[in-house]
Amino acid sequence: MTTLRATGLTVRYRSGTRSLIAADRVDLIVPSGQVLGLVGESGSGKSTLARAIVGLAPVEGGQVLLGDQDVTRPKGSRRREFRHQVQMIFQDPSTSLDPRMRIGETIGEAVTAAGHVSRSDRAAEVDRLLALVSLDTELAGRLPRELSGGQRQRVSIARALAVRPRVLIADEITSALDVSVQGAILNLVRDLQRRLGLTILFISHNLAVVRYVSDAVAVLHLGRVVEHAATADLLAAPAHPYTRSLVAAVPQLAASAETGIEVLDVEPPDPHQPPPGCRFHPRCPIGPAAHPDRAVCRTDDPPLTGSDRHQVACHFAST
Repeated sequence: MTTLRATGLTVRYRSGTRSLIAADRVDLIVPSGQVLGLVGESGSGKSTLARAIVGLAPVEGGQVLLGDQDVTRPKGSRRREFRHQVQMIFQDPSTSLDPRMRIGETIGEAVTAAGHVSRSDRAAEVDRLLALVSLDTELAGRLPRELSGGQRQRVSIARALAVRPRVLIADEITSALDVSVQGAILNLVRDLQRRLGLTILFISHNLAVVRYVSDAVAVLHLGRVVEHAATADLLAAPAHPYTRSLVAAVPQLAASAETGIEVLDVEPPDPHQPPPGCRFHPRCPIGPAAHPDRAVCRTDDPPLTGSDRHQVACHFAST
């Protein structure tokens, strides 16, 4: 089991004279053998952060650490080793699976690349992986289009597990599925994490989903982590106004949480030109728009501070 850590991670996209900082000096830790949920609105930088960790997005600054090893920009054999240690599962399995390859071939290709079993044992290993994700082994002969959305996502998980990784990054893996199927995939993730001792970064815009699988939650807003806490603590008493608004938007969570807050009805900032100071202050119901004496929010970007169990980046947090 291995801890995954991002330290001061910054990702910037450039287009002509414009640039977008999609992740801004992000500090994140996924303890060994635990699940960290990463939540935020669409466009907050969740997927960019995940892609940067696995080397699919350009890292401008900071580090990615796996244990005590710097894996920010691995090359050659170190890159191959890193890809075996850390696997990413994407949102839409219909776009991540080759429509021309049968399921057994798709998983078998990953088995061969991993090199854990002999070629003669490849078919048996494919069957083992299908069973591991609760799929009938006869599905090995089918094409992706012949499977349901939930079955395709299970295949994606089996393919990721073929290299026997220590870390999984699950990027919105239930959002493209019917509600009736989402619960089964979440149960599978929880079961696999416990059985295999996996370290998982679980990304979702849905706090109700994150609550079900995560030991702790980090909240991302315009590329910055604004709150990080044990799941039970964050959902019972969210401290950052942005987090409180996210919790309040989920009826089954709002009923048992200390929220009592509404985001100001103003246009969200342009991510290409985020406001100075706290990036949430134009929409914040406890910030300078509602309390003129709190001008510090317009000028000073609050650091993430607090205890090991609960941290928040807010000048006037409720904790």
